[in-house]
Amino acid sequence: MILLAVLKYLKILVFCFPALYFGQNEAYDSLKTALKNAKHDTIRCNILNAMIEAENDGNVWILYNNELEKLASTNLESTPPNDPLYKVYLKHLAAAYNNTAFFADETGDVAKGLEYNNKSLKIQQQIGNRSGIGNSLNNIGGIYYKQGNITKALEYFTQSLKISETINDYYSIARLLNNIGGIYYQQKEISKALECYNKGLLINKLTNDVLGMAYALNNLGNLYYESNDVNKALESFEKSLKLRESMNDKRGIAESLSNIGHMYFAQNKEEEALNYYNKSLKIQQEIGDKPGISFTNNNIAEIYLKRKNYNKALECCLISMKISKELGYPENIKFVAYQLNEVYKAKGDHKNALETYELYILMNDSIINNENRKASIRSQLKYEYEKKAAADSVKVAEEKKLTALQFKQEENQRYFLYGGLGLTLVFGGFMFNRFRIIKKQKHIIEDQKNVVEQQKHIVEEKQKEIMDSIHYAKRIQQSLLPTEKYLERIFKEITR
Repeated sequence: MILLAVLKYLKILVFCFPALYFGQNEAYDSLKTALKNAKHDTIRCNILNAMIEAENDGNVWILYNNELEKLASTNLESTPPNDPLYKVYLKHLAAAYNNTAFFADETGDVAKGLEYNNKSLKIQQQIGNRSGIGNSLNNIGGIYYKQGNITKALEYFTQSLKISETINDYYSIARLLNNIGGIYYQQKEISKALECYNKGLLINKLTNDVLGMAYALNNLGNLYYESNDVNKALESFEKSLKLRESMNDKRGIAESLSNIGHMYFAQNKEEEALNYYNKSLKIQQEIGDKPGISFTNNNIAEIYLKRKNYNKALECCLISMKISKELGYPENIKFVAYQLNEVYKAKGDHKNALETYELYILMNDSIINNENRKASIRSQLKYEYEKKAAADSVKVAEEKKLTALQFKQEENQRYFLYGGLGLTLVFGGFMFNRFRIIKKQKHIIEDQKNVVEQQKHIVEEKQKEIMDSIHYAKRIQQSLLPTEKYLERIFKEITR
């Protein structure tokens, strides 16, 4: 008989809840001092938020949260909707509602938890805070998961995951992968669960999200245990414990201690197992962790059952069943019913044994059934299809852009080509026209040159004729007039 009590912490990581771990005491005291000295309500709201995050005692931080809710509500009544501060106070009110939902859920008031998560979601949608919307959707999905409403849980987880991916909120993406992996694990889809957990852990490491790594390692430990690798499971749980201790995450520490205890129980080391269970139970009782108290009592009952201490085993089982029924979570009731069935059979109480067995079957069927499996597959296929469709639409859009760009480039190239051809034709026409003009001018010049040559020839002919006439006249003159020598000779003869 092996009761997989470790499955008790198939953790649904409902983020945006107050992280129950602290900083230094001095820092916390400084916040208290700052709250007293704050001069504006927006500053008081911010300080109260920080104090809620730092406070470990649930009974104390819920008082701070009530003060935050009252402060935000009062200011919203006196602040005009168009005032920028109105949106600030709405955001603080949404955070207060979220915290109230967490506290209600953890203390067994599931209806109130769902109511206040929806109130927070409505405000986040009103102010358009996509991160807040994603957180609220995840928180609501977590409640539906614990109620055994797998279809609703997947619906809200998937919606939250879509939003987280659109805003690149890797912190939330990792947690949602863990949540969805938890559903696959519950539905015995081990390979899909492992894929989700490993993806989540990788993102946690890349973003240095210590708390996220702790939860992912815890979930992986569950998977290793399911695969009968106790040593590897124990290693994962111990790594998770160290990280949680470094963050002083009380709830997480208690969970890891209980899981480590169960690994020792699986190795027949009952005393070590009981020691870890008791350490875990003490922390859970201190912080009022009802689901944890229920499961740890169930684990302790298993040890007493093995030791044949049936009365002590029955006592622990009845405590566990009472809390589980108060919470109304099928997963919790299922494991306790199984344990009770074993105790009643050992005690020879066949009537109660039959009743608890029937209860176990009923709870198991409400969690694992064909409809839930189909819902899980449909949801994942739908989500993958939508992601692929979105990716394809982006791809098509990019291809269209590329095609349009290429077409534009080709069109521009054609324009440049046509422009170049046009310019070439214009230039060619200009050069052809210029050639014609030059050629025409050349003909004119040649004609003018011929005319000049002809005129020059005529002038030369005329000049020759004139010169010939002059020379002829000169010869006639010379033939008619006596020469100087002839006159000189005549004159000499006269004078003699």
